[in-house]
This record gives sequence, structure tokens and C-alpha cells, in this order.
Amino acid sequence: MTSTKSTAAAVLALFTLAAAAENDSRQEEPQYGGTLNIATVNTALNALSWDPADWNWKQNHDTGMYFEQLFAADLDKSVKKGGPFAFTMQAYLPAGSMRGELAETWEWEDPLTLVVHLRKGIMFPDKPGVMKRRELVADDVVFSFERQAQSPKIIATYFDHIDRVVARDDHTVVFEFNEYNAEWDYRFGYGYYSGILPRELGAVDVKDWRNAVGSGPFQIEGFIADNKQTYVRTKDYWDRETLNGRQHEIPFVDKLVYRILKREATQLAAIRTAQIDILENVRWLFVDHLKKTTPELQWSRWLGTNGIFVAMRVDREPFDDVRVRQAMNLAVNQPEIVELFYGGHAELFCYPQKPGFVGYFEPLEDMPASVQELFTHNPEKAKRLLAEAGYADGFTFKTQVSANDFLLLELVPLLASYLAEVGVTMEIEVLEYGAFLSVMTTRTHAPGYLAQSGHVNPTTTLRKNFLSGQQWNIAQYSNPDVDERILEMLRTRDEETRQEIARALTIQMLDEAAYLWLPCQYVHTAWWPWVKNYNAEIRAGAQRPGPIYARIWIDQKMKKEMGF
Repeated sequence: MTSTKSTAAAVLALFTLAAAAENDSRQEEPQYGGTLNIATVNTALNALSWDPADWNWKQNHDTGMYFEQLFAADLDKSVKKGGPFAFTMQAYLPAGSMRGELAETWEWEDPLTLVVHLRKGIMFPDKPGVMKRRELVADDVVFSFERQAQSPKIIATYFDHIDRVVARDDHTVVFEFNEYNAEWDYRFGYGYYSGILPRELGAVDVKDWRNAVGSGPFQIEGFIADNKQTYVRTKDYWDRETLNGRQHEIPFVDKLVYRILKREATQLAAIRTAQIDILENVRWLFVDHLKKTTPELQWSRWLGTNGIFVAMRVDREPFDDVRVRQAMNLAVNQPEIVELFYGGHAELFCYPQKPGFVGYFEPLEDMPASVQELFTHNPEKAKRLLAEAGYADGFTFKTQVSANDFLLLELVPLLASYLAEVGVTMEIEVLEYGAFLSVMTTRTHAPGYLAQSGHVNPTTTLRKNFLSGQQWNIAQYSNPDVDERILEMLRTRDEETRQEIARALTIQMLDEAAYLWLPCQYVHTAWWPWVKNYNAEIRAGAQRPGPIYARIWIDQKMKKEMGF
């Protein structure tokens, strides 16, 4: 685990970097033009779908450049600009960090009626063969919601709290609730499935990126699988960036390119040779080498937004016995993984809640002894628990892992070796990501499933992992009492009360050990100094970086002077 001293040093470094970036931006006027090349946090993965109605977790990362949402991160409150928010969370905008994007204002007309007033003058651009340039209106929001709600792929219960969405007039949308839901702003405001589409897309194949058009800062120009995604600047885009007290049109760059780089060696070579301007996800293993070979790079370190675990299907033997699941946790030397596998660049405990979820996260040392014990290495007790459960001679089980996840491919043999010491044999099956995701969503996955799954936000992390029937409840955990507590948490308006429920649920779920809990890694981001108005902000909503990239400019003179 990170020490208090090292944490303080990291915080000091963060604010020093932010101050330097702010001073730098005050001395310079933004420049227009050029191409921004980025290897994103998902740089090894192609777009999985261009259609929000496919309910795919990654589509917002790829379509969020052109499909805008009702709400987004208030980037004026970023650390870079002297604010408190780093904007690295996966899908969480805590109180005070959210602004209206397409929404100008909103209010609760009564406890179950939310009224959203849209900005006027936001335009969808002309798209030959699809639509003529026109203003975004409330009917587009209604169309987008209904299209999501009627999709056969919808996540169960996702919109159950909403009776209907109606357009009161061209710029007023009314959400009529049947009960309060604490995730209301996330579910259809800034979440994974909240993009606002023009109604004309109802007449074309949205799965084809060539038909894509939205009100956002960029429009997609091209897609080459396993190579790149290219976006171009939206002319006359409505939003502005305020710098040095002045407003500027955005985007600053003419073109944005996602580079799809399947191998880590290729990613590292690309940042060293400036084929990419930003590499958002660098493992600790390569940081020192990059700092020595390319000392000009700027750096940030942040706690990853994915929990790492082996999901153990509790609906199948032997994992239907909690003693077996607890034994699995005790058999794996998690502290050793932190120190040796991650070189100390990890947190022993950070899932399902994340330390950044203030009020919801409870440190491991404050939890009951039974929970703390699961994060220790005790193979002898693991053997006793297995014997009590009827597996004195151990057992064999299959675990599936994604071929596209470098980290987990290196971690899985280590886990297998720990389990072998207590007589448990892990058979490893490697699947291409598409197949890996498919077996999970169709619930045909193996008894073991080694995965990274996002923290999302403080309530969603409990709902998606433990509510019966949820798509991302990989362990197939089901408990009627837990279901009711999760629903009670979501219905609770008072946040302090909601936090109490969440903390209690988290302790119970850790004790139940439906997952083999594993440490969370720190992630490093590297970028060249000609990348301006940037401080390693990663997301402005749920897996959506578009508003961040729209505010970056390239110092072309500096880039040329540095030989690129």
C-alpha cells in the first residue's frame, strides 16, 4: 500500500504540476489547427459498437465526441484550473463537479418531476444522406430516451424509475418519475447510455459509423479496425473554453485520432517517437524507462478506475459454498502482489468502493476483522476451510481471461500458482475480447472469470455487482435481502443515509466473497509538453473524454523546435 509520506508527495507533485500548467496557460494564447493523436485508456480495443442502443459499455468512449449529453463534467473546476476535481473517475461526477451540457438549467418541479431546460441554438450539422443542419430540440431527447428504453439489450431495471419523458415545448424536457432514484443524473444525464441523437437517425443504421452525426465538438471521419478512429472538428460548435478571462471557440485542433495499438511495446514506441501526443495508460513497469529515454514527457499518476477480481459463480459448485470462496481469497497473497507484481504501485483494497468515493468508501483498517482477514495470506486456514466444505483434496475449475488485457494475462499464472499451493487447480482459457464479453453477457461464462470491471460510481458499483439479474453481476450473486437494501439505497434522497447503507452493504458483500478480491493498480499518463490545456483529465462523464480533447491545443512551434 502507498504510505502516508508517498501519498503526500504525490499530492504535492500533482498540485505543483497543476500550478505549472495553469501558469503556462496564462502566458500563452491557445492555437488552432493540427492533429491530436491519442492512445486512450482503451487503446488496445476497437470500437465495440457505434449504437447506444446496443448498451455496450465502450460506445460512449467512441461516440461521445459527437453525441452530447444533458450533463457533463464542469472542467472549469479541474485541478488544472485551481479546482478540486481531477476528472479521472470512470463514471462519477460528485456534487459540485457537474454542469449542464445540452441542459442549460434543471429543477425538481415536485418530488417526482424533473424539468430540464435545453440550451437554445445548439445545432446538428448537415450530414449528406442523413439530415440537414437544424437545431437540437426536446423531441430529440425524447427520441433518444425512448430508443434506449425500448432496446431489447437494455440493462434490467435501468429506467424502471421513469414513467415517461415528454417534450413540454421545443426546449423543455420533463422526466416523470414513479419513484426517486439516486442515480437519476447518471442514468440518463451523463452516463454510459445518455447520448442525445437526432431523430433522423431513426431512419438509418446507427451501427454504421458512416451515418453518425451529433451536436458534439467532433464528427467521425473514418474508422480502420486495429488501426485508428479519426474525428474532425465540428464547424461552428456551440461551446466555448474560458482562458485568461476570455472565451475561445473550440475544438482547438482540426483533427483527433484515436490510435488503436494492441501491443504495449508499440504503445511505448509510439509515445517515444511522438507518433502519439498522449499515452493515457502506462503501467508502472515502463515508467522509469520512459522517463530515462524520453525525459521531455510530462507525467501524472492516478488510481485506476477498474476493480480486478476473479468472479466466482455462486450458482455453481464449488463456489456455492462461502467457505470455498473465502479460502480462495486467503490462498492468494494479495500483499505480495502489491509489492512485487505492482512494485508498490497499487492499493490492496479499493473495490467495490473506491477511495475517491468520499463518504461511501471505508478504509480496510476500519472494517470488521473477518473482512480484513480476506486481504491477508493464510494458506493453512484456506486448506481448513476447503476441507470443511468437502474439498480436502482440492478441485479444478476453469477461469476465462481476455486476450486483450496485458495486465491480467501476466497476473493469471501467478494466481494459479498461489491456488496450487492449497490444492486448487486453475485451468486458464484465453478468449478474444469480443468472445470474452459475450460469454459474460449471455451468462455462459466459466465458474471463474478474471476481469477488470469499473467502479462506475458509489451506488452503481453495488447495484451492478450484486443486484440479482444485473448484466455485470458476473458472480451471479443473488440474495433477496441484499436486493431490497440496494433498492432502498437507490430510493434514498439523503446522501448521508445513502452512504451509511452503502458502507454496510459493502462490508456484507466483502464477507460473502463472491469475488476473489485483488489489488487495484495505479495508472500513469504521459504526454508531450506541446500538449496544452491538459493535466491528465481522463473522463468528463461515463467513459467520455470528448469535452476534454476539445479543449486541448497543440503548440506547433514547440513541437517543431523539439524536432517533430
